[in-house]
Amino acid sequence: MYVIRPFRHQGVYELTAALAVLRVRPLVMVLCVAAALFATFVHWRSQPKWLPRMAIVASAMIVCAAAGLSSVNIYERMFRPIGEPAFQPAGQSKLAGDEKVIAVHLAGIARAYPIRSISYHHVVNDTVGGVPIVATY
Repeated sequence: MYVIRPFRHQGVYELTAALAVLRVRPLVMVLCVAAALFATFVHWRSQPKWLPRMAIVASAMIVCAAAGLSSVNIYERMFRPIGEPAFQPAGQSKLAGDEKVIAVHLAGIARAYPIRSISYHHVVNDTVGGVPIVATY
């Protein structure tokens, strides 16, 4: 999340660091879960009282939940592409005259993607004139 901050240039070093983190994330996640489970086992055996035992189990559960959540890419969840956009002729559309669109013209075929319609998704996967495209802003 540090690298994809809005309104800020994404530098080469930051992107390189982010990709390095992505490569080692599964190993770090497994090591954290293993360490939490090992600490739980050691603490459980050494502690005769139930309250401290339950505290270490709760802590291990938090570590496991955090490890699981670390594999979720929040940006992929937030900005899912529009898969199969629907189109209609310009004369039949209900767009306002000043509506902002992303316009594409390929192989004699023109398409317009209204910003208002794709503002949540930010990405439209489509094929125009037999060419796969991605319309984004």
